[in-house]
Parts: sequence; structure tokens; C-alpha cells
Amino acid sequence: MSGAVVAATARQKFPPQISYIMASEGAERFSFYGMRNILVIYMVQYLLVSAADSKASYHYFVMANYLMPLVGGWLADRFLGRYKVILFLSFGYVIGHVVVAAVETRMGLLAGCALIAIGAGGIKPCVSAFVGDQFAPDQKHLLAKVYGLFYWMVNLGSATASLLIPWLLKAYGPAIAFGVPGLLMALALVFFVAGRGKYVYVPPTGPNPDSFVKVVASAIRRRKERPAGSDWLEPACAVHPVAAVDGVRAVLRISAVFAMVAGFWALFDQKGAAFILQAKQMNLDVGAVEFLGVKLGGFRLAESQMNAVNPFFVLMIVPLFQGVVYPGLVRMGVKVTALGRMSVGMFLTMFSFVVMAAIQAVIDGGARPHVFWQVIPILILTVGEVMISVTGLEFAFTQAPKTMKSTVMSFWLLTSAIGNFVAAVVSQWNRFQGAAYFLFFAGLMLVCAVAFVILAKRYRPVASVVGG
Repeated sequence: MSGAVVAATARQKFPPQISYIMASEGAERFSFYGMRNILVIYMVQYLLVSAADSKASYHYFVMANYLMPLVGGWLADRFLGRYKVILFLSFGYVIGHVVVAAVETRMGLLAGCALIAIGAGGIKPCVSAFVGDQFAPDQKHLLAKVYGLFYWMVNLGSATASLLIPWLLKAYGPAIAFGVPGLLMALALVFFVAGRGKYVYVPPTGPNPDSFVKVVASAIRRRKERPAGSDWLEPACAVHPVAAVDGVRAVLRISAVFAMVAGFWALFDQKGAAFILQAKQMNLDVGAVEFLGVKLGGFRLAESQMNAVNPFFVLMIVPLFQGVVYPGLVRMGVKVTALGRMSVGMFLTMFSFVVMAAIQAVIDGGARPHVFWQVIPILILTVGEVMISVTGLEFAFTQAPKTMKSTVMSFWLLTSAIGNFVAAVVSQWNRFQGAAYFLFFAGLMLVCAVAFVILAKRYRPVASVVGG
């Protein structure tokens, strides 16, 4: 086989070190979703926190997880590099799990969750960008597939944890239920370190006199020097390279598109809080069935186990869309763009909450429908998630300037922090009850979806840049 053929074949395959990152990501996401999915039930049933405060606390915890990427991305890009940030913060992450499992008090939960938020949030943008770092420039066509696989591994960890951990909480109590995710996080760290000899390491840039913040500050200070007909950043070109100013323009263009995605996260992350509390009001019994004349006994689901439905759907929908739906649309002559996919996903998310409101209206009317009715809105929400979240990871990495990839990933994750802050405030505000609660968020999502479509039409994508 000629060298050219070997090289061409290599360009069609993922680099071998990707397997270490994917194994680590699956175990880490098991640990994170395992503890996160039982937080509301743990607070309500074991710590006797009210339902409204439990929902708010849950969303504040998720918000913290998506604020920390700003710090993690900055440390990685400027000082330590992505590998070291992931490595160092993972140790604190493991300790956080130990604290939550060992100290069954409100203070123990607060301290442990703080460590987990710092660890999980800090490494999140670095892992996403670290995956992209492993690909050579002539392999950029594989990015969509690798981010699809990345998201598939996230949901494999989430699905298995969502089935197992609620059962462990019910059968063995909080210490075991929170302890198992801690063991998986330790395993994730082992997997990640095992690939250290194979990784591509993009070095940090060091303190940057032409950073995003400094360029923006210069533009503001020199705003009176703005030439006629230019944008507000143009004065910064007097003290910073044009490339640095253009990089800031690129980040701001991307961030404007990202802004409306916060509405999606305000709805999506409710599957770990409002969805679970709705499930508590529904029939959780899976009845006995007759098979070959033998009556098989039923069982009762734990409310949190409904969280497994979403990741199991993701495991099926991601390969279906990437292998069948998107290529099929292209063959039919339909232009399938990243922003187009995300736009459709926004409207699907809105519709999922309309269905949730309809279910809640039935409950409010005094009925007790079976919890499996939640499968319908969860399926719709999951399709929206695949079209927004998987696509958003790819879009963020390919559109980011070379020196700001982790930072742009952090901005993408910041949309989730904003969305969860909105959900937490609405939960504590407590003005919307029953079906009205879900309808409020459906209305919010409709506004965000329309605004996203308008912004997406104005955005002009740039050619993707793979590698450091």
C-alpha cells in the first residue's frame, strides 16, 4: 500500500487518543448526572427542603457548573493548557463527591456541590476543545462525527446513571447513591491520564496584551476616536493588532447567536427538577403482565429514573440524524446548516413544554395519568436537544478564533448558566403554578426561537480552523 493511500486512510479515522478521552468523558458524565439526577429528591425527602427551594437550588447548582467554564477556559488558554486544567480540577471533583456522600447535611451538600461545580464546570470547556485539538487540519471533516460521538458518550454515562443511581438511593440511601458516582469520577481520571503519551498538546498563549478583555477595554477608552462609519471596536486597532480586534469581533458575533440559546437551557434542564416533581404526582407503577399464562409481577419506578429516557433517546437519535436524516436531506437538495438545525431545535423545545403543560393540566384537574405520558414531551425535547446542543459544540469550535477556542466554548456553556438562573428565579418567584408554569417557559422559548432565527440569518459563518 502506497504512503499516499495510508495517509488518506488515516485521515478518515479518528486519532487513537480519542478513545481515552471518550472513555473518560463517559465515566465523568456518569458521575455528574448520577449525583445531579437525585439532588431534588434527596433535598425534598432527606433534607426536608421545600419543592420550590429544591428546584431553585438545583438550578443554581447547574448554573454554577456553567459559570466555571469562564475560569477553566481562561486558565487553559492563557496559562496552564487544557490537559493540566482537566487533570488538576479532576482531583477536587473527586473530593466533592466524597463530601456529598459522607456528610448527609445541608452544609455537606453545599460544600460538596461547590467542589463538584468547580471541577465539572472548570474542565468542561477544556475537554470539548481538547477533543478538537487532536485532529490535524486535513481531518476537519471528522469534527461533526467526533462531536456526535462525544455527545453520545455523554448520554451513555447519563442514561446508565439515571437508571442505576435513583434505584441505589431508594434501596441503600444517600451514602451509596452518591458514593458510586464518586468512584466513576475517579475512574474517569484514570482513563484520562492513561492517554497522556498520545495527546496533542496545544500550548497556552501566556498573558496576552491583546486579549478579548483588553481589546474591549481599549475600544471603550478610545470610543471618542472612533472613525466615521466604523464599528465601536475600530479605535482598539490603534493599540492592538488588527487580527486581535477581528478575533474579538468574531467572538461577539458568535456570542450574539449564542445568547438566545439560554432560553433552550432554561427549559431543557428542567427535566432534572420540574419534570421529576411532576412525575411524583403521576402513576409510577409498571403493572403486572401475563406472558404464556404466567403472571409477571410489576414494579414501581423511582421518579428520577424518568431522567434515563432522555439520554437513551439521544443514543438512538444522534446516529440516526448523522447517518440517515442529515445525509438524506442533503441528497434531497435541502441545505442543512448548523444554524438551520439549531433553529428547528428551538421551536421543537418550545412545543415540548406545551405538551408538558397539557399533561400538568390533566393532573391539575384531579387525574393521575401514568408517568409514561412524559415520554412524548421528552422525545420532542430530545430531538430539539440533538439539533441544538450537538450542533452548538461543533459550531462553537469551528467558528472560534485560534487563540480563543476554550474561551468561546466557555461562552457557549455560559448560555446554560443564564438559562438555569432564569429557571431558578422563576421557581423562587413562585408566581406560576401547575400548567401555567410550563406555559410560561413555552412562551419564553417562542420569543427566543424567533430572535434566534433573526440573528442566525444575519450571521456569516467563517471557514473552520482546526487545531491550536
